[in-house]
Amino acid sequence: MHLATPGRRDAPVPPDDAGVSFVMPVLNEERYLRRAVASTLAQEVPGPVELVLAMGPSTDASGAIAREIAAADPRVVLVENPAADIPVGLNRAIRASRFPTIVRVDAHSELLPGYTRRALATLARTRAANVGGVMRADGRSPFQRAVARAYNSPVGLGGGAYHGGTEEGPAESAYLGVFRRAVLEEVGGFDESIRRGEDWELNLRIRQAGYRVWFDPALSVVYWPRESWPRLVRQFRATGAWRGELVRRYGRRNSVRFFAPPVLVIAAAVSLVVGALQVAGVVRAPAAGAVHAPVAAYAALVGAVALGPGGGRGWRDKAWTAAVLPSMHLPWGTGFLWALLRGARDTVDTSRLEGRNTPLP
Repeated sequence: MHLATPGRRDAPVPPDDAGVSFVMPVLNEERYLRRAVASTLAQEVPGPVELVLAMGPSTDASGAIAREIAAADPRVVLVENPAADIPVGLNRAIRASRFPTIVRVDAHSELLPGYTRRALATLARTRAANVGGVMRADGRSPFQRAVARAYNSPVGLGGGAYHGGTEEGPAESAYLGVFRRAVLEEVGGFDESIRRGEDWELNLRIRQAGYRVWFDPALSVVYWPRESWPRLVRQFRATGAWRGELVRRYGRRNSVRFFAPPVLVIAAAVSLVVGALQVAGVVRAPAAGAVHAPVAAYAALVGAVALGPGGGRGWRDKAWTAAVLPSMHLPWGTGFLWALLRGARDTVDTSRLEGRNTPLP
């Protein structure tokens, strides 16, 4: 979502060769870590670079892989993140880093060639404090590819700029982000009390401080979504809960699009109750059928997306797409309503591990 007016303050522009620090939180990413690190270290930028990995308490081979990488490449630095929370890990990595530009990278993503060089040029040109681009989700299995199609669809994640926007300009938030360290230090870094949505909240404070957050559609990052249905549902319930918490804290500063999933959940609940009463013969008025219209319209929308070119090629792809969309929207909306009433409290995303707290995005 682009803003009407840009920030009034210019972020500092360090010399081109002043160096770049990449920061990456890691937890149970043995399948993705090597490729994420390789795509990061392959970035061609003027000046020195370093990659700081904030290591959560992984139960897979992530720790051994990271130590092997660090032993072979002095540009890679490891810091501990025993709490496993993303904002804690990011802040620890940033404090351990040295250079004036900070590039956030996730272990579940891959930077495309030229990403950092382009981001540095955009930062210098716009004098923004943070710049981000497009999240291009991809998948390896039929289910993961269906989730990726949903991510890349305006219907799937609500049409935020970094899910397929094409117009460059000032933005509400940014995917991952390439930051000026001076501004991060000025606004106090990531809020460690927020376990999801920490990027949106940080960008809100950056904008409140008068700086620009910038969206550049020429920047692109490959993102690998969750690989199974239960993990996807747990991820989106936690994400919705923390958006509900952010609405409690910041109210109307949140975009209207964030309210669509909870409205859907309420509409579905009303439709179920009225439908049951109709079947039982308690409700007979023909007008009562109107309460089913929102759910019917949503089902038609999901069907249109699944059957259209964005739903995949064969009927199996399209069926997966039709199943994935409500599996994202309904848990998100349920989590949102629960947290709006009670607060997110200790809600975490357990989709990276069975039975353990793991708040990676």
